[in-house]
This record gives sequence, C-alpha cells and structure tokens, in this order.
Amino acid sequence: MKLLHILKSAPDERTRALINIISQGEETTEVSLYDEAADYYRLVDLIFDNDKIITYW
Repeated sequence: MKLLHILKSAPDERTRALINIISQGEETTEVSLYDEAADYYRLVDLIFDNDKIITYW
C-alpha cells in the first residue's frame, strides 16, 4: 500500500514516532508544507497516486 504523510508543521518527537509506526512495511512519501519550497502541483499528483493519505497539523 502506498501511504502519503502531509505535514503542515515540523513534526515533534511524538509525531515522528507515530509516522514511523504507521509507515512500517508500507511504501511511504512525506510532504512538508511548512517548507517555503512546497510544490503544491506535486502534492496534488501524490494525493491521486497514493492509496492512503494522513495529514498532520
């Protein structure tokens, strides 16, 4: 299963641990929206290319 993690802010250690647990055994991609160089066109493509999307505030 392809899994996409979308991060609106930098993850703290709890969020990072949760991402690692959820991602075990999965093909994962992580997108950081808090980065000024966020590519929203790529994000839309990734949303349609992945089976599951999880967002983090």
